[in-house]
Amino acid sequence: MTKKIIIDPVTRIEGHAKITIQLNDDGKVAKTQLHVTQLRGFEKFTEGRPYYEMPSITARICGICPVSHLLASAKACDAIMSVAIPDTAFKLREVLHCGQFVQSHALSFFHLSAPDLLLGFDSDPAARNVIGVLEKHPELARDGIALRKFGQRIIEGLAKERIHPSWIVPGGVNAPLAPEIRDRILAELPQAKAIAKRTLGMFKGVLDTFAEEIEHFGNTPTMYAGLVDAEGGLQFYDGVLRFRDADGKTVVEGMRARDYARYIGEASLAYSYLKAPYYKPIGYPGGIYRVGPLARLNAADRCGTPEADAEFAAFHQRYGAVVQSSFHFHYARLIEALHAIEKIELLLGDPGILDTHVRARAGVNSPEGVGMIEAPRGVLIHHYKVDETGAMKWANLIVATGHNNLAMNRSIDQVSRHFIDGTKLQEGMLNRVSAVVRAYDPCLSCSTHADGSIALQIQLLAPDGALLDELRN
Repeated sequence: MTKKIIIDPVTRIEGHAKITIQLNDDGKVAKTQLHVTQLRGFEKFTEGRPYYEMPSITARICGICPVSHLLASAKACDAIMSVAIPDTAFKLREVLHCGQFVQSHALSFFHLSAPDLLLGFDSDPAARNVIGVLEKHPELARDGIALRKFGQRIIEGLAKERIHPSWIVPGGVNAPLAPEIRDRILAELPQAKAIAKRTLGMFKGVLDTFAEEIEHFGNTPTMYAGLVDAEGGLQFYDGVLRFRDADGKTVVEGMRARDYARYIGEASLAYSYLKAPYYKPIGYPGGIYRVGPLARLNAADRCGTPEADAEFAAFHQRYGAVVQSSFHFHYARLIEALHAIEKIELLLGDPGILDTHVRARAGVNSPEGVGMIEAPRGVLIHHYKVDETGAMKWANLIVATGHNNLAMNRSIDQVSRHFIDGTKLQEGMLNRVSAVVRAYDPCLSCSTHADGSIALQIQLLAPDGALLDELRN
């Protein structure tokens, strides 16, 4: 009989997943698989809806990153309308998005991963949680709460709601920024920046204690993809997609949203509802690439704000021009949080940020539109097709966690083969397998979307594990 270890559910992530680890007769890992076990149907049930409803509808995909879906969807709608949104609306969308980055990165680092990083991967699982962090590191836990609150209050101040706001609309935003909200954010900003810098200093000081995890947490060569501006600087809201290989060579420069299908294909997997995007010129399954904080810092030449640029330089000086280990998603996430705070300060300091012309209006001027942004977890693409009345005919969403699917599977395999010994299992071994998934900060509620047929495999097994019947789609 095949021996299996099943981790179900994978904890401290958003959404539902399990991991299957198959062992050989010697108790060594033979095969691993990540199963995403929930399915969303947004592409199908939005058919027939007016395109201008899509931002509000797709924001309901997730309660953690609704702003990211709002923005990608609105950009797709802007393209259908063929409008250039007002400059002030562009900047306000950026401020909101930076607030989303701060709150999401704070949630990932302080609440989901800090129990492993601060209490230890082998610590008591009953205490290895955010409550345990609060007890052992109360100041850092309070910093995490305060930093996330700062990001959420930006979203609430601009959009009037912290979750699923309706402020982002096709053509811009539906209301200008109030001066008192701008002043309040600027007043709170120094504390947020101090927390980001303090946390970075702490984390850099303990990195050397994780040498084994750094070596084996997805430390394999892949490609990297991230949005950059014309000078190669990091971009969250706007820009073109750059692909770099494992040696740091740029292989695609300046991919625009409308051209994504030339470079990105999507494969269906028999064991998961999560599709597997791949780099088309290489093909499936070899065209593995990563997105998200680590990928963005590998794809970009700089952040574009002074203190984040200093941290960017230190990051690459310490770990090389291309940083391969997925463990360093945590490090990159903290650098990005600092950059987002600096970017908010720059944008709110612009005198034109209070202008009242914040929306362009038009009807359907193009039968399709593609919106592409960087969500906190990586590249997010919304692609819509409409009829002449503006009713949705077709939609495809490629979400950051999907882009990372092949890389997450490879990382799980590497961690499992190094840490797991089936002859003497220990909880800390299995926790490291889950922890490499948490390093990617997957958002599984966002990630599963249908485009064509879904690979489906149903097996009927006898009590001894023998395969009696099988159904495949």
